[in-house]
Amino acid sequence: MLKNLENIVSAAIVSSFSRKFIDNLDLDVAIVGAGPSGLVAAKTLADSGFKTAVFERSLAPGGGVWGGGMLFNEVIVQQEAIDILSEFGVSSKALEEAPGYYSVDSVEMASGLIYGATHAGAKIFNAMSVEDVVFKNDAIGGLVLNWGPVEKARMPVDPLVVVSKCVVDGTGHPCEVLNLVTRKARIKLDTPTGEILGERPMQAEQGEISTVEYTREYYPGLYACGMSANNVMGGYRMGPIFGGMLRSGKKVAGLIADKLGKAQ
Repeated sequence: MLKNLENIVSAAIVSSFSRKFIDNLDLDVAIVGAGPSGLVAAKTLADSGFKTAVFERSLAPGGGVWGGGMLFNEVIVQQEAIDILSEFGVSSKALEEAPGYYSVDSVEMASGLIYGATHAGAKIFNAMSVEDVVFKNDAIGGLVLNWGPVEKARMPVDPLVVVSKCVVDGTGHPCEVLNLVTRKARIKLDTPTGEILGERPMQAEQGEISTVEYTREYYPGLYACGMSANNVMGGYRMGPIFGGMLRSGKKVAGLIADKLGKAQ
């Protein structure tokens, strides 16, 4: 029996985390990137009973929401996505000067999305980086993971593997998982060229539309949402307006739920 508080604390952390990680080595859905679209997808899928985990390289989940626009910690969300924020208990304020648009405190939004996803049953693993994917039977079937600091320090440490029925690239502008699979697996994506088309300059109105439109499955088992979807299909960027990101998370969750539901 452990007698010292220091030992009790250390043992509890190691054993609790180990149980949590082992329990999430086999998933329905693995989401890469804990930005707004990934967190909305995680909550929606977990609410529907799918075993879901999010893997985020940074220490703090939330993606680009925290900083608002140029460190003014407010973001804008349009009317079409306010109901999604309400599901997370995040408040908003209508803009008198721009009907149909709302300002949202970025810190409340980021923390609310994180809490909503975890409270629904999705697990978030921070400081974990994806260095490869599981590729079997011409489909993406999981992630190869290592600690973010290990990757940053370029230490020669072997990774561990999580298997999943579906993988979601929610890594934002770089669309890192899609880039990885085209390079290492040498596959063709479901785009006009089979390659990643690359993000176009800012055009907020069109970018909000294309973020949702381009959210879909790009290879068996591999989906893109949020700015990853925009980048792979050559959509426009849109800056600190987040309605399209929230709606993209809802859409990808619905597509996966339909696929996995049919598979079951």
